[in-house]
Amino acid sequence: MTSRRDMLRSALLGGGATVVAATAMGSLGPEAAFARSAPDVEPGAPDPNFAEGRIRSIKDNTLLVLGSNMVFHSIKVVDGTSLWKLGPVPFDEAKPGDGLYARGVRMPDGVLAAESVWLNIVNIKGHIKNITDKTLHLDHNGQEVLCHVVAGRSVAVHSESPPTADLSMLRVAQHVQILGAWRPDTNEVDIATVFSPH
Repeated sequence: MTSRRDMLRSALLGGGATVVAATAMGSLGPEAAFARSAPDVEPGAPDPNFAEGRIRSIKDNTLLVLGSNMVFHSIKVVDGTSLWKLGPVPFDEAKPGDGLYARGVRMPDGVLAAESVWLNIVNIKGHIKNITDKTLHLDHNGQEVLCHVVAGRSVAVHSESPPTADLSMLRVAQHVQILGAWRPDTNEVDIATVFSPH
């Protein structure tokens, strides 16, 4: 049986890949283990199959990314790569300036064949300071984050209830966790999901 990683490796080594946002093997959603470490990585050691940073340029199906540690990464998007930017997206949604996390298979030449790419993903906790019909003002560790409700996309999960587009149960001073997409170089986020304990 061929694993997802074997398929990624053969897609990359085979050359010209068609870029897709999801795969018959299943897309890895943002709640999945995007930060999971490889089982063969020593504790505290960098995971060679993970990269983070901001996109500096895009050529064909390769992203040149400058990591927060000032190391450049070449990340190749291939058949089977799952891309997320507030939801599953095609490759052309990736733009220079976007922040990203990527997980995949490190090739012998150092290129990361991406299994999953999360563009501008944020996962933040805080208290609601103000609510309008289109925004939540979140106090996140003393900093205000303006969170935008995106029609047809934003949902709330209250306690153990299923996701709902009805955000009217949210209240000022309530503690929430927001999964969303950062608007680069701002303090603003588009909401994918608001998790509320009550």
